[in-house]
Amino acid sequence: MKTRFLPITLLLFLPLAATAQTADEIVEKTLDARGGIEKIKAIQSERVSGRVSFPQGMEGTFVVELKRPLKMHVEISVGGQKIIRVYDGKSSGWMVNPFAETKDVQPLPPEELKNISDESDFDGPLVDYKAKGNQIELVGKESLDDKPVYRLKLTNKNGDVRFTFLMPLLFCF
Repeated sequence: MKTRFLPITLLLFLPLAATAQTADEIVEKTLDARGGIEKIKAIQSERVSGRVSFPQGMEGTFVVELKRPLKMHVEISVGGQKIIRVYDGKSSGWMVNPFAETKDVQPLPPEELKNISDESDFDGPLVDYKAKGNQIELVGKESLDDKPVYRLKLTNKNGDVRFTFLMPLLFCF
């Protein structure tokens, strides 16, 4: 009698095993939903613009221009002043900040250069994450704005940690 229930019990848990996903599978399906790695890497430049809000009610606009490999030009306009940050894609960058003590062109400080390659990588941390030295771990499933999401923990090569939320609806094919 007990041996008859074992196969039935295993069949009940089969759907759970079939839907279990690893971080690698979630990343792969996310990139596929964006068109695949080849199409993502075919993009050579990107321009993003929008509005930004700061404390004390200050508002402004921003333009971020990115170009392979890892080149970046950022302009933030606030109160008639323009903050500019530039990175050459290799090892150096500069900025102009009219709100700082020194208003002339200044080299980017080492602490900003430490993570600027993450900031200037418009592919994002998921594309070629292992080659970039990133680690990704599936933390679990959560609810965000009443929608189910996967929560991934991303640790970059410098040890900085951030969390990414991906909707599983992308994975229903």
